[in-house]
Amino acid sequence: MSSVSCCASRAAFSRLEDFKSLAQKRLPSDVWEYYSFPSCSGFTLQENQRAFQRYRLLPRVLRDVSSVDTAATVLGSQLDMPVAISPTAHHSLAHPDGEKATAKGAASAHTAFVVSSFANYSLEDIAQSAPQGVRWFYLIPQNDPARTKELLRRAESAGYTAIWLTVDQPRFGFQNRPESRMESAEGTRLPNLTFDNAPSDVRSSEFSAYLSDSLKQPITWDDVVWLRKNTQLKIVLKGILSAEDAKEAVKVGVDGICVSNHGGRQLDGVPASIDALPDVVRAVDGKAEVYVDGGVRSGTDVLKALALGARCVFVGRPVLWGLACDGAEGVRQVLQLLKEQLNLAMAQAGCSRVSDIKPSLIVHESYYLHGRHCPGSLS
Repeated sequence: MSSVSCCASRAAFSRLEDFKSLAQKRLPSDVWEYYSFPSCSGFTLQENQRAFQRYRLLPRVLRDVSSVDTAATVLGSQLDMPVAISPTAHHSLAHPDGEKATAKGAASAHTAFVVSSFANYSLEDIAQSAPQGVRWFYLIPQNDPARTKELLRRAESAGYTAIWLTVDQPRFGFQNRPESRMESAEGTRLPNLTFDNAPSDVRSSEFSAYLSDSLKQPITWDDVVWLRKNTQLKIVLKGILSAEDAKEAVKVGVDGICVSNHGGRQLDGVPASIDALPDVVRAVDGKAEVYVDGGVRSGTDVLKALALGARCVFVGRPVLWGLACDGAEGVRQVLQLLKEQLNLAMAQAGCSRVSDIKPSLIVHESYYLHGRHCPGSLS
């Protein structure tokens, strides 16, 4: 991996797509495909981005936006922007420093990083790489509750302040992905998981053979209740798309819900995350924080998600692109670009603070095409 910054010229990297193009050139084809592949036809993956284009912003004018503040409080942590890093696996495939570099980049941008159980460095090593950073842990429950408890204790001891649980993956496996895409990638360790009957140095290219025997599937509401009883950390459920599930999540006492379709990598044909967001926001009714990920590619996308009720927006693939370009610095610059774009979009929309971003700022395109919706609605 070249140490020359991919962002030497800011003019050359004014879009996340610029990071994507360079990352694709730098990464081996099998790694690029692993990071990029969708489920089945790829409909949901494509919809995640297309759906943002169907929302229109209604800016307010003649407001004092000489100073714009993008700061936000998420899960009790003060962030410089309402944009943070989604959990994704195997960062060492993008850069030798893997999640340690991602943590440094997030800390430099003063935002949060959700560390995956499929990280290639231990929870402790990642925490030590950026001691001042805001870290949350994406938990994969194991069949043995004692092992899951051990992971919880490790996360607590290492300074992680929230536990994320993905709930949209009742069965492990990837649709429409030839296994060879990962088999040829350079192996990396998975130090945060214990696999039954697996060697202690199991590699990422081999781990799928041990998933079914070692990791709990499916996860149910009983597991969420168990988790609530076994940790004092805040709990976020990632992967909820329906209002009914959102209401149930509130009943069992979660602190946050991330509206997500797993980046279009699980069940194909589900709604785009941004389209599912308004119903979840209404169902939660302020009883938990609501976030969204999937398809965010600009600061304007972030603004739209905030106007639809998200407290924070999470990005996954773009961070991996930055990591592949220039390690921690590439991650920082991806996040910095989103912050700068959000700052400008807020000013142009008449918002000087995140709290100024209201539902009246956004309308679905169908209002103009068919007259079905009213400005300021969440639909």
